[in-house]
Amino acid sequence: MAEFTMELNEDQTQVRDWIHGFAADVIRPAAAEWDEREETPWPVIQEAAKVGIYSLDFYAQQFFDPTGLGIPMAMEELFWGDAGIALSIVGTGLAAIGVLANGTEEQIGTWIPQMYGTPEDVKVAAFCSSEPDAGSDVGAMRTRAVYDQAKDEWVLNGTKTWATNGGIANVHIVVAVVDPELGTKGHASFIVPPGTPGLSQGQKFKKHGIRASHTAEVVLEDVRIPGSCLLGGKEKLDERLARAREKARAGGGERVKNAAMATFEASRPAVGAMAVGTARAAYEVALDYAKTRTQFGRPIIDNQGVAFQLADMRTQIDAARLLVWRASWMAVAGKPFTSAEGSMSKLYASEVAKKATAQAVQILGGNGFTREYPVERMHRDAAVYTIFEGTSEIQRLVIARTLSGMPIR
Repeated sequence: MAEFTMELNEDQTQVRDWIHGFAADVIRPAAAEWDEREETPWPVIQEAAKVGIYSLDFYAQQFFDPTGLGIPMAMEELFWGDAGIALSIVGTGLAAIGVLANGTEEQIGTWIPQMYGTPEDVKVAAFCSSEPDAGSDVGAMRTRAVYDQAKDEWVLNGTKTWATNGGIANVHIVVAVVDPELGTKGHASFIVPPGTPGLSQGQKFKKHGIRASHTAEVVLEDVRIPGSCLLGGKEKLDERLARAREKARAGGGERVKNAAMATFEASRPAVGAMAVGTARAAYEVALDYAKTRTQFGRPIIDNQGVAFQLADMRTQIDAARLLVWRASWMAVAGKPFTSAEGSMSKLYASEVAKKATAQAVQILGGNGFTREYPVERMHRDAAVYTIFEGTSEIQRLVIARTLSGMPIR
């Protein structure tokens, strides 16, 4: 187990600088165009594939970094470039990691390459979990998966929403209910192959921010998939459901629920790192502007009202990064989040991103309110961090319940 450190080693520094260079040279120059177009930036994804950033190998290397800092480092640099384009690049990783973590060797080898395609013909994948009535409340999920034993097929029906790459993906990973009586323990994940009849794109959302990332509903109407498309296989699912039923009969339902929540908790530092990247980008623009913009015969940074804002921004961004790094290291080291450290990192970093980007707009004044400067876009993008992967209110609820041991509502 690697010791916690706040200093990147030589290999990590080289990777960080490489990603930063791609973000600066490829992502940033394209950011405004794709934000205006509100379309998936296929040329940028293709460039990322050509250099190796858009690939399973890249994310696997960062994911298995023994220090835990690979993923947050990569996320911060990509989202420093632009949040919308970065989410288009990393969105497939959500589906791929779902298969990597829960799939069989055959499923991993078969489906993950199809998620990414090739540098000449890039593909994307979608992870479909949220529903119109089941966002923060995952226990309210209604999408059903019913097993047709005679044909060894699963039949899926329901509607998913807020799906990154939903409808345009080559491969969709869909979370569905297989046993409603077991709550979140009665859920399973399924691979929906390309071109499967019954899967269609519903509403495509026109968003306030991260507009270069495609977000849409996914409608499933009698979608039939082979039994082999159940992630992990039916034998493993049957064993898991049997254990869950036994725990429920023994009065262990609450413990089952907490174990499920722990899975979500472990993924939240990565979102915190995304928020840190956006906040840092806005801070750097504001700092440069304050040093060069003159009013009353001197740079505006000479005024305490501006200088103190920048001091607070930098302090809060660094504090957010430290919370993210601590939680990321704890996750890879197998240390339990006894104080909901994962939620702490996501909560604080996302709130800092909203505040820092708003301060950047204020420091730039009228210029900050125009699309001629990137802080306007960054401010819009930052709004999503307090919403997706668990709202700030949900993070506070998780933290409060963890600290108190009480069923706070």
